[in-house]
Amino acid sequence: MNTSSTRSSTATTVQDTQVADAWHALLDDVAQEQVALLRELAHSAPPSLAEHFYAGMLDDPRASRFLSSEQVQSRLKPSMLRWITNLLTSGPDDVDAQIAEQRLIGDVHARIGIPVDLVIRGTRMLKHQLYRHIINVAPPELASATIALVSDLFDLALEMMSHAYSVARERSTRLDASYRMFSLIQNIGTERERQRALLLDWENALLYRYASAPVDVGTAPQLAQSEFGLWFSHKGLPSFGDTAETRQVSALIASIDDLVSSPGENPSTSLPSIRAQLAQTRALIGMLFDNIGALEAGRDALTSLLNRRFLPTVLRREVALASESSGGFSVLLLDLDHFKAINDAHGHDGGDRALQHVAANLAQHTRSSDYLFRFGGEEFVMVLGSVSADQAVAIADELRERIAASPVTMSDGSKVPVTASIGVAVHDGHPDYERVLARADAAMYQAKRNGRNRVELATAAMVEPPGSRLLSAR
Repeated sequence: MNTSSTRSSTATTVQDTQVADAWHALLDDVAQEQVALLRELAHSAPPSLAEHFYAGMLDDPRASRFLSSEQVQSRLKPSMLRWITNLLTSGPDDVDAQIAEQRLIGDVHARIGIPVDLVIRGTRMLKHQLYRHIINVAPPELASATIALVSDLFDLALEMMSHAYSVARERSTRLDASYRMFSLIQNIGTERERQRALLLDWENALLYRYASAPVDVGTAPQLAQSEFGLWFSHKGLPSFGDTAETRQVSALIASIDDLVSSPGENPSTSLPSIRAQLAQTRALIGMLFDNIGALEAGRDALTSLLNRRFLPTVLRREVALASESSGGFSVLLLDLDHFKAINDAHGHDGGDRALQHVAANLAQHTRSSDYLFRFGGEEFVMVLGSVSADQAVAIADELRERIAASPVTMSDGSKVPVTASIGVAVHDGHPDYERVLARADAAMYQAKRNGRNRVELATAAMVEPPGSRLLSAR
């Protein structure tokens, strides 16, 4: 390795500087025999290391949760091979790039929520398997020195990953705490009455079924799948937080659904219990609304929609829900077409009117369980809970048609047509929420390329847009 390299560090934190100095000091003392051995190992060992890693980690149920997805394996295996190869062949000139790579990996681990002990265990497995390779191909003295070098290289990488992980998790923890305090509802009083009405509608529909022919009783819909139930699962729970009241509401919903699903020979005998539990649910929801507060820092000032601040929290929640149930979620990324032309022709006031008009249109036709964000500029993001790909595309196309059918009224009374290109991505099981957002972004760009004013569903063949447009980069 070249020991005469210029050390032009781009480290921006004390931690980066400390790790960079230690990494340089380590590589400065590497003998050429070790360099040659590491390059040989980098060429021959990584495939078997990856197989060893997966064989061991997939036996652990906790690790399997993060690694069993086909999407994860198709991406992680090549990434792991590159990571091992780069780590073994890096020289002093590569230290800054290595630090940046470990920081990025730590950020991804934090987004996904991989426990630190699993990362340490996986690293230990890779190291020990690599030690065996070294012992098999090198004489004892060279093997001993190279094992020590490899151990230090892995430890430095893990130290940088862990630091980035800690910073990212601390940031997301603060954000999640803020989110639990933040009312996701534009008008608390109105939303409170809306959810009470939805709960009452479900109860009335159930009473009607019980009063009608007995054959209809067993077909009663589940409360958990009603509009109220979906709202509580996707929006109420993360908004109110994990409290004794929310846990009690969840238990009541499950109990009610059990009674509805198994009414027995005489369904009317279970009706008093169902109604009593519904009354408890209404009372608890009222208490939760009484206790929630609105922090306006989470809203976009122009459109009054949620801003992107809480989008990571929402997506993490949806990924967790999807992993715990058979349901899924989808992300819609909507971009207004030819928005610059509107600004050029009608000024920024005209552009603001267009954004406010579209935002109001979207908000009016958003389900209780869905989230609507102004993502930035003329872009909006919708997170749709418990939908299939066909349902998500149908919702997106209906929104597109509504936007196209509703021109914006400018200050001079003129009507300006507005259209939108929408990308749809269905969560595919990958635990990193930025993947689904990137795929929706790619689908939106495809809609632009295909003529605008259209909806495109993300596919594996789509090329991601140029530049970094993921949440952490915006």
